[in-house]
Amino acid sequence: MPNSSLDRYIYDQPKLVLEWWQRFKVIKGVASGLCYLHQGCDQVVIHRDVKASNVLLDSEWNGRLGDFGLARLYDHGSDPRTTHVAGTPGYLAPDHARTGKATPGSDVYAFGAFLLEEVILVDWVFANWVSGQIVEARDPNFGSEFVVEELDLVLKLGLLCSHSDPEARPSMKQVVQMLEGELPLPDMSSMGLSLSSIGLNFGRREGLMGLALSTSPSSGSFTHLSSAEESLVCGGR
Repeated sequence: MPNSSLDRYIYDQPKLVLEWWQRFKVIKGVASGLCYLHQGCDQVVIHRDVKASNVLLDSEWNGRLGDFGLARLYDHGSDPRTTHVAGTPGYLAPDHARTGKATPGSDVYAFGAFLLEEVILVDWVFANWVSGQIVEARDPNFGSEFVVEELDLVLKLGLLCSHSDPEARPSMKQVVQMLEGELPLPDMSSMGLSLSSIGLNFGRREGLMGLALSTSPSSGSFTHLSSAEESLVCGGR
């Protein structure tokens, strides 16, 4: 692809900066691609490895999913088969890790982690949320030229898609509709959404900003963060 892969612009080449409009275009492109894989093909296609390094950028800055080496197919309306757990730590849905079944919902979970990875400095997000300045957690590399409403939407979608309960996650079709302004975000306070229910723990992975799943396979429980942080998420700040 003419503009390489997305991770190059997030991590490897800090002098190569993607502006907000480019990032938002990439996000919408990846969302549309996943929606097509889940609903537009003759069979359901589960990518199983949605992450920045597998997002390729064409000359017009459209985001295109690559590396289908872990992808699985099954018929629409049928139950996905149990397989060995595959994917990248930090993007792996807890239900996939627990059951061995890759579903559209497990791709949605990875997409949520991908959203948060692309637009925020993970180490700062909670402090800025507490201060009521969530957009200040954005990657400063895209400067001040961004649309606050779009960034707010992307952050909330990242949290919603990363819900530990697969039934609480939106479908990729709904994600596309929300990104296009055709469907409003659901009331997050009515969905039992909290940082403990999201089950994502933030930290550095291999020297890079990343997301790491924090879960107990035997109990299915997730790291519980402070009640103050939870109330802020539920309040939709």
